[in-house]
Amino acid sequence: MRSAEVLACETFSLSICDIAADKSISHRCAMFSMLAEGESQITNFLRAEDTMNTLEIVKNLGAIVEDDGSVIKIRSQGIQESSEILDCGNSGTGMRLFCGLLSSANGHFILSGDKYLRRRPMKRVTAPLRSIGAKLDGRKDGDLAPLSIRGASLKAFNYESKIASAQVKSAMILAALRADGECRFSEPELSRDHTERMLKGMGAEIEVDGLTTIIQPMKSLLTPLNIRVPADPSSAFFFAVAAAITPGANVTLEGVTLNKTRIEAFKALERMGAKITYTTLEDKYEPIGNIRVEHAPLNAITVEENISWLIDELPALSIAFACAKGRSVIKNAHELRVKESDRISTVVNGLRACGIEVEEYEDGYSVVGGDLHKGKIDSHGDHRIAMSFLIAGLRCGMEVDDVECINTSFPNFFALLEKITTLKLEQ
Repeated sequence: MRSAEVLACETFSLSICDIAADKSISHRCAMFSMLAEGESQITNFLRAEDTMNTLEIVKNLGAIVEDDGSVIKIRSQGIQESSEILDCGNSGTGMRLFCGLLSSANGHFILSGDKYLRRRPMKRVTAPLRSIGAKLDGRKDGDLAPLSIRGASLKAFNYESKIASAQVKSAMILAALRADGECRFSEPELSRDHTERMLKGMGAEIEVDGLTTIIQPMKSLLTPLNIRVPADPSSAFFFAVAAAITPGANVTLEGVTLNKTRIEAFKALERMGAKITYTTLEDKYEPIGNIRVEHAPLNAITVEENISWLIDELPALSIAFACAKGRSVIKNAHELRVKESDRISTVVNGLRACGIEVEEYEDGYSVVGGDLHKGKIDSHGDHRIAMSFLIAGLRCGMEVDDVECINTSFPNFFALLEKITTLKLEQ
């Protein structure tokens, strides 16, 4: 099991043009190419373990994939039954979206993943898909992988989700594209909307009316993608926090998606007092631009709205809470319990190990800002926990165990961190 130790730094000024490409969009590029007629071309595809697993699954489903190291070209031949177990690695996004994509495909498919993914709940997608005719099963009545999918005819639906989840919404949208009539999906608050944007850009008939997404079945195959994947704001946010908590520091994060459902964590950091500016450079499938973050004294805030827009960034935002004046609170974030780890418990235990006062709730926690102390943190195989506490180490030094998981989403994280401070990696 690999561990990392980071030393405290004094300050830094940095422009980063090679933030990891957006993971959510990269997954979708590979999958959605299966619905297109012709060749999709994708540049800046994230070459991390999770997304490369998705690309391998697409190959196993019959797509012709060419990769020259710069541009990935995908030509679908229709979804074909595979004799291989489709390995999603550590990706809940991959597994849940493939459930929707494959639920109406001809054939039998098995989805599995690593030991962490096989513990994560899947009934949030298998139950609604079953309700419209999908033949889906797995351990604990379809709640745990491996999952078995036998393609079936799907019924039109009007589904009201009890949770705001882009993964659930995306799975149901993909199913709706091959249902027998108009479908409607409603959610309690707007979740991230990459699926709607990208599929609509490919020619799918999708409309958004408030919190309801209306989907018409495909009448023909979609237009191929021609896209450059923007930098991932969830990955960029680690270095935004690094600048915000380090006196005198600043960072410019280049080529990031500025989609409002993806930069809520930056807005929260801005509310805390950090100086943040946004510059839009283009807007095709997604608004893309630069984000500049400068240190300023941070103050406590409460985060309880638009939780689905910043759920992945909450561990890193909690490091900013630990460096702020006052008590910060996170509410309505029960979803953190079912991520790669129970992120409520892992954040709470990690901050306590660093000498920070924390109170745990069922759906969140509160953090009293103070002096961070060097600790030894167990990431529990969760890439966002590992990276968050390494960023905390910029203030006080930090040791983090089990850091191989960082490669699932941000392969060059360590190289970027070494531009700021001294890093030691050990087996």
